[in-house]
Amino acid sequence: MKTTVIPAQITTVEDKIAGNLNLTQIVLLLASLFIGTFVYTVLPNKMEFTAYKIPLIIFEFALFAGLSIRIKERIVLQWLIVFIRYWMRPRIYVFNKNELYLRNVERRNKKSDKSALSLAKQKPKDKKESKEAPSEILAPLSEKQKKFGFKLGKKGKLNLAVYD
Repeated sequence: MKTTVIPAQITTVEDKIAGNLNLTQIVLLLASLFIGTFVYTVLPNKMEFTAYKIPLIIFEFALFAGLSIRIKERIVLQWLIVFIRYWMRPRIYVFNKNELYLRNVERRNKKSDKSALSLAKQKPKDKKESKEAPSEILAPLSEKQKKFGFKLGKKGKLNLAVYD
């Protein structure tokens, strides 16, 4: 009876498309085929084998075939990418324990404590309070036909009222 081992982690299993070749290996081999075709058709003496085209095609096919070889369950291209990333990484790390990046640090000084206390003691401003310039407020009073008076508002406020 034939038995197959089912892996515990299915996401780590590579899809085999043709035989033992996965998609990346097939793409590498097809790329070498297309580059060889390009060399054969486009370079001088088009559509003819010449002394310089044959070694060029063989070299690029050997290069791409070498990149598609599997070593320790990874292809050589992936190993090459790992090594390039390793050699391109920074080598010197500067550690400063006094750095404030991404830290929640409260800084207190006497001036900020006094200003915080004074802000806490102030009463909150009324939202309805207008922010008009004094000339805009007094403009209706300049007309002689208008009358004005004072009205007491909520919480003992003294409001200016303009009548017609």
